[in-house]
Amino acid sequence: MQAPDSAARPRVFYGWIVVWAAFVGLGTIFGTSYSFAAFFQSFAQEFDAQRADVAMVFGLSGLLYFVLGVGGGAMSDRFGPRITTTTGMAIIAAALLAASFAQSLMAVYMAFGAGVGIGIALVYTPTMGAVQPWFLRHRGLASGISSAGIGAGTVVLPLLVTAWIDAWGWREGMRILAAVVATVGVASAMCMEKDPARRNQGPDGGPPLAGLGGRAAAVAGMPLREAIRDRRFLWLYASTMLAAPVMFTPFAHVSAHARDLSIAEGLAVGLVGLIGIGSLVGRFAIGWLADRLGRLRSLVLMMALLGASYAFWYLAPGYGLLAVFAVCFGLCYGGIVSLLPPICMDLFGGRAISSIIGVLYSGAALGNLLGPVAAGAIFDHTGSYVPVMAACALCSAGATWAAWRTFRQPAPA
Repeated sequence: MQAPDSAARPRVFYGWIVVWAAFVGLGTIFGTSYSFAAFFQSFAQEFDAQRADVAMVFGLSGLLYFVLGVGGGAMSDRFGPRITTTTGMAIIAAALLAASFAQSLMAVYMAFGAGVGIGIALVYTPTMGAVQPWFLRHRGLASGISSAGIGAGTVVLPLLVTAWIDAWGWREGMRILAAVVATVGVASAMCMEKDPARRNQGPDGGPPLAGLGGRAAAVAGMPLREAIRDRRFLWLYASTMLAAPVMFTPFAHVSAHARDLSIAEGLAVGLVGLIGIGSLVGRFAIGWLADRLGRLRSLVLMMALLGASYAFWYLAPGYGLLAVFAVCFGLCYGGIVSLLPPICMDLFGGRAISSIIGVLYSGAALGNLLGPVAAGAIFDHTGSYVPVMAACALCSAGATWAAWRTFRQPAPA
């Protein structure tokens, strides 16, 4: 009785296609976002702006993609990830093209800040949500590979953008980046698929799940309203909110700090690439650790080490320790980002996974905005990043405690 069904199933497990498409798509959008470090000095000089004002571009983008990620997840749950993510990629490409013609910093806020932020909101959570239902045994590995695209994009695109800016100026560099998103990004989005049953497959390449009938079997779990009232979700949300300024401040400011130390432009921007390398290692290494230690325990450990890594930034007299900071910070950052979606799937199931991830990421929105902007304002007033480092260490301690509380909460009866 099972033979016809088995023969009808595709020989290639489509879940891995989704994973690698997610790798490319996430690399494209976050490589674009973190290329802000390459544009930072150009914006400051072009528009005669202070660091806090320029950092607002990055902060606004992050605020929007975390807040609106809830809507992006809901759209994906309703219309599917392919339509949602393709729309997001098109918006990012159009926003970058518009930003390349900006004649004021306000225009950059609207295009790069708002436009890119909205586009990422339609790509990020739908992409991470699409990966989860395809796997049970290999969920940690699949999530690690897909989210490793963020690290790869962070390594590659800022360095490419720096080369384009050096060769043709920041406006032309941004137009080339828009073309990359419109081609590579859209192509990856067209491969997105959330429901294995639509391809007559089940998790990990097995047969379609039975018991709930067709599509529903693959996406069993809590509805969104039930999940967000769960105490485990509330503590996880608090941990994400407290960790956000710690995770995003270096992307906007570590290159600027390196320039203050008279480090060459290529090496300064390359620190963001080193964060990406650390992030790549972290996503795979923490996935291996989580399979042995448990995902929630691993999250607690990564939250603690995230703040501890700031000691290298504080102690850095030059490029050497800044590079060590970038790699160690990236490892912790990558581990945290790769752990959150499978933790949501473990705790709440796949029924509303994109929406749940979107709500969780909204907790990072305020910290993503205030962290880089406040860091810029503190530096503009004090001429030092030391108070910023101290504040981030405190936030990391709070995030660690909240993650531990998530681990300690019992599942609802």
